[in-house]
Amino acid sequence: MSFIRIAFCKLTLIFFILIGMPVLADSHDKEKKTSISKEEPLPLNDPFVGDSSFSGGVQVITSGEGTDKERKKIDLFTYKLVGIIKSKERSFISLINPDGETINLAMFEELNDGVKLVDMNQNEAIFQSEDSYLIMNFKNQIKETNEY
Repeated sequence: MSFIRIAFCKLTLIFFILIGMPVLADSHDKEKKTSISKEEPLPLNDPFVGDSSFSGGVQVITSGEGTDKERKKIDLFTYKLVGIIKSKERSFISLINPDGETINLAMFEELNDGVKLVDMNQNEAIFQSEDSYLIMNFKNQIKETNEY
């Protein structure tokens, strides 16, 4: 009988201690601080773009001095190669522009008038313009060659 009585007293004591814990807890939200500074929202960064991916190799045509061929090539310079998907049946590449929008091109599709995707391998995509080939790799390097 004494064992049951001692166990009952211990359980009752533990029960009251557990009920009383929230009363003893420190509440920080009762005091409102007036010197709370508002933080500026963080900008949304695209993880695929990187820090300086579009800074090199882009030329700007001003006041109509450039020809249509140059403008078509410049459109390609504003994109970065981010993915190549190659299979036996179909092949695609993914390009991203400075705004973070992606474009997927299949083989022999045109990025713009006169710049067409003609081939790809594991590390680069090959575009054909009217008079030359443009080879783009994952480091955003674009080489212009006469032969491919």
